[in-house]
Amino acid sequence: MMPETTISITGFGQLLAFGSIILTIGLLTLWRTRAPHRHGSSDSREYFLAGGSLTWVYVAGSITITNLGTEQLVGMNGNQMLLLALWELAGVVGLMILAFVFVPIYYRHNCTTTTELLERRYGDDRIRTMISTLFMFGYIFLSMPSALYTGALFMRTVFGIDLSFMMLGAAIAVLGAGYGVMGGLRAVAISETFSGASLLVICLVIVWLALQAIGFDFSGIPAERLTLIGDDESPIPWHTLLTGMIFIQIFYWSTNQAITQRAMASPNVGEAQKGVVVAAAIRLMIVPAIVVLPGVVAFKLYGDIDDAAFGTLVGGVLPPWLSGVFAAILVTSVATHFVAILNSAVALYVCDIHQKYVNPDVSVRRLNIAMSALFIGVAIAMIPVYSHAQSIINLLQQLNGLLSMPILSAFVVGLLFKNVDARSAIGGVVFGILLYAFFTFVHAPFGLHYIHLMFVTLVTTIAFALVVNRLLFKKHAVFLGFRRGRRFASS
Repeated sequence: MMPETTISITGFGQLLAFGSIILTIGLLTLWRTRAPHRHGSSDSREYFLAGGSLTWVYVAGSITITNLGTEQLVGMNGNQMLLLALWELAGVVGLMILAFVFVPIYYRHNCTTTTELLERRYGDDRIRTMISTLFMFGYIFLSMPSALYTGALFMRTVFGIDLSFMMLGAAIAVLGAGYGVMGGLRAVAISETFSGASLLVICLVIVWLALQAIGFDFSGIPAERLTLIGDDESPIPWHTLLTGMIFIQIFYWSTNQAITQRAMASPNVGEAQKGVVVAAAIRLMIVPAIVVLPGVVAFKLYGDIDDAAFGTLVGGVLPPWLSGVFAAILVTSVATHFVAILNSAVALYVCDIHQKYVNPDVSVRRLNIAMSALFIGVAIAMIPVYSHAQSIINLLQQLNGLLSMPILSAFVVGLLFKNVDARSAIGGVVFGILLYAFFTFVHAPFGLHYIHLMFVTLVTTIAFALVVNRLLFKKHAVFLGFRRGRRFASS
């Protein structure tokens, strides 16, 4: 009888901790979102830019957790090597470019979405619509379902929950909607900050417990799993750092609506820059350890177990009394991460498509709820697609390449050149998508790594757009130079 009572008490304690933390984060979010509607703020800016009210604390917290979901915790640790930390270290460069190059430009143009900048630079709303649609599809079909799948995978791995990926993913999506759909970006950013701070702390605890489990001894782990200099067969060969890696970071941190939306929601440029710099410091000092060390330790303890590494390790090293706490923190973090991407997808639809082409005076609140429900349904339906991936993080990076470099080419051409017809840039984006699809699914020339191919795609797409502009539209593009280009874009 005694063992059964002990298990019952432990289970009750875990359930109580789980419910208490989720409720606490919800109440804290509700408390901090009681701020009144800012005078003079449109519904769109209120819902999607928090009425310009986010202080640097919430900008930093929101950016951190928007990029730190189970795709990173599960996917990066699933490679079970230190090399994947290079994604996070390179991200610091991308955040600095966002803070000191792009943030001032977005604020000078009073942008609600990143694509609004393209419309103003090219003087044509068609390119804004096209890029918004591509971003939106990427969020709905890539980012959102992968977040739900990896969250469901982790819950099944750690806690042995005998439910389908779709059911667990749906539960996470509903929780996220409860945190953020009604309150817009302000609620999303605040819930992200509270859950993100908790996640960082408990993940550092997990790293410490993992290192204790192997006595801080990495012997027996193959050298290729402990190096930061990747060879040609590794996920990140060292030479890719000199080509595509930096441009991937510029795209992700500086033009990606899901990230920049947080930086555009501060009362002024200085507050936004402070938040982005703090997010970069977190990315440099904390995030690399929690996205690679558990996976490496899991290799020593359990062998090569791919994306099950993080969940298996946590289940093995975390004390029972902490499991309910960790489950609650993880679920709320995944839910807020999911709804953050959802908020960006809806912002693009409402601001760049519906208000422009359907009804400029639509009730943003009602449309936000309706489109959120639709996008959530699509993301849940997509979950099974990701259940067969051997490495979720590598799959996502490759698929994101279909959109990232072609979209970035439109920003590069628009900011560094003038007298370019928007149709040239649009044609370049289409060409770039087809080119990278050929590289990915048909033939990779010279056996080049996909990060190199991203760089090739970017350069080729820019050249294609400029040639089309000259030959087809009879316009001579004028290169502004990097300094003059920034000044021109700011004028």
